[in-house]
Amino acid sequence: QVQLVESGGGSVQPGGSLRLSCAASRSIFSFNRLGWYRQAPGTQREMVAGVTYGGSTNYADSAKGRFTISRDNAKNTVYLQMNSLKPEDTAVYYCNAVDFTNSNYWGQGTQVTVSS
Repeated sequence: QVQLVESGGGSVQPGGSLRLSCAASRSIFSFNRLGWYRQAPGTQREMVAGVTYGGSTNYADSAKGRFTISRDNAKNTVYLQMNSLKPEDTAVYYCNAVDFTNSNYWGQGTQVTVSS
């Protein structure tokens, strides 16, 4: 069973930055895609950023220019650097991994709160 453990959430003022980490229990090369999603109260979970096995990245329009997804293959960890945070970025952020059998794995989530 794959485990994804997120960390790095917290409270920050508007304009601030946070870096989320997601450590996988096995090599991230075993995944076709890794991504970050978020879910605010009363809303559906939405994709924020993703990176494929080959290194291609994609972002939600709301994240473009502010967020960066990256990975450290040696540490089996994927990161989400979030800059210029806005109150509307407040949500629980989830790490997601999809392997080559299309099995989906989720982390437990980490809370990000942007408030003055």
